[in-house]
Amino acid sequence: QVQLVESGGGLVQPGGSLRLSCAASGFTLDYYAIGWFRQAPGKEREGVSCISSSSGRTYYADSVKGRFTISKDNAKHTVYLQMTSLKPEDTAVYYCATGRVATMIPDLYDYWGQGTQVTVSS
Repeated sequence: QVQLVESGGGLVQPGGSLRLSCAASGFTLDYYAIGWFRQAPGKEREGVSCISSSSGRTYYADSVKGRFTISKDNAKHTVYLQMTSLKPEDTAVYYCATGRVATMIPDLYDYWGQGTQVTVSS
């Protein structure tokens, strides 16, 4: 049974950092890509970053490039999203998802976690 569990969200001041974790079970990260998405109130879900299965190639949305870093630890079955220089506009519920291809298109992912709230505010 495929399961994704996000953790690490919280309240942080502008300019601060958070590290999100996505714990995967029921499949191996060697063969499936992982994407991070976010959804703010009243907005559509948008792709933040993704990492491919075998090569580990990474992709970022322009809005987070240079501030966020995605990585994975296959042995721990976990994917991370290190977020630095956080801005109020980064406030959203963050989700991880898994699929066959590393892409920023939500519809191409098969399984989703429940999400974790990130709030950037002073």
